[in-house]
Amino acid sequence: MKQKLSRREREILDILLAEGEASAEEVRVQLSDPPAYSTARALLSRLEAKGLVKHREKGLKYVYSAVISAAKERRSAVDRLVKVFYDGSLGKAVTGLVDSRKLSEEELDAVEEAIAKARKSRKKTS
Repeated sequence: MKQKLSRREREILDILLAEGEASAEEVRVQLSDPPAYSTARALLSRLEAKGLVKHREKGLKYVYSAVISAAKERRSAVDRLVKVFYDGSLGKAVTGLVDSRKLSEEELDAVEEAIAKARKSRKKTS
């Protein structure tokens, strides 16, 4: 979903994706510099209005969960990272990430396998 989110909204969405579901108070205490409870509820309501979060009743409180999948949000986050920090170049992003970290042999193998798969796929469509 290509919606503009504030830093707080993104943070809440990240919490819900990691936790699966959480009450407003459970979300609030995990936020950096936790806001007032009413502010956390308002942010959750705003995300719900945007169609990114849903709630259900659990006893006397609402429990919130993300509507989007973690995989879809991960793709969106990678797209933003590539656009903002690597001038939209996926190649620069991959190279930068590989250069900036010590990768295990398993991780290097996975990167090589992904590159080989991408090359094979590109040859089929050419």
